[in-house]
Amino acid sequence: MSDVTPSLPDIVAIARRDLGGAPFILDGEVVALDAAGRPLPFQELMRRFRRVRGVEAAAAELPLTLHLFDCLMADGRSLLDDPYAARWAALERLTGGRWLAERAMITSPAEGDAMMARALAAGHEGLMAKDPQSAYEPGGRGKRWFKLKAAQSVDCVIVAADRGSGRRVGWLSNYHLAVRDGDGWAEVGKTFKGLTDREFIRMTERLQALATADEGYTVRVRPEVVVEVEYNEIQKSPTYPSGFALRFARIARIREDKAPGHATTLEELRGLFERQFATKGRA
Repeated sequence: MSDVTPSLPDIVAIARRDLGGAPFILDGEVVALDAAGRPLPFQELMRRFRRVRGVEAAAAELPLTLHLFDCLMADGRSLLDDPYAARWAALERLTGGRWLAERAMITSPAEGDAMMARALAAGHEGLMAKDPQSAYEPGGRGKRWFKLKAAQSVDCVIVAADRGSGRRVGWLSNYHLAVRDGDGWAEVGKTFKGLTDREFIRMTERLQALATADEGYTVRVRPEVVVEVEYNEIQKSPTYPSGFALRFARIARIREDKAPGHATTLEELRGLFERQFATKGRA
């Protein structure tokens, strides 16, 4: 990849010129960079995309780099059912090797561990593993693609729960998560992910017994249930009074062995937030 990445319209124009106008569809992502070229948190990328004024200034202050990693159509022909190895070959041909994500064929656990370590040290969240023979499944990854991330975790207390919808109707299944803040609790996000159906049912009964207020959609509960919560990133949040939110929060397990007084503190969460910037960029 070159040191300076062209704008996305420029990239499309270059590709169209090189292909003679033949239709193509590529899959990739853009990453926001700091002045040192390190990836910025996803939150900063979304802030750039939401700009409607001062776009040119934002582009200069928050440059983006492009990583392409798959090809869905080339020369006007769908490649969805072609194996990944063939799609990558088409991607290399279309781009001339430009703007491609780093890629390696892993043949041992040690090689995989080393690549994961490089990705994390460079400020990325992890890796995507693909079977070379896998087709492209729009809207899903199937069983032949895996996201590999080094999830972090904190211990939170459930302070409220929302009533579920769809297949979760009848359950309290969207949990409000909080960390300790002095003698009180500071909310840092919500999640409905991580529990089995049986655990949802048991948790609903448990939280109903702890209810202190019923607001219709949301039921407030005594802060007694401790859960280990995995997350991908801690973000600054204007929504929660704590000032932080857990991105992609999901319950890893119910901590029956911990009392609420042993939950993560807001000060500890603040320290974890700052520690992220040992590898990530800071806007």
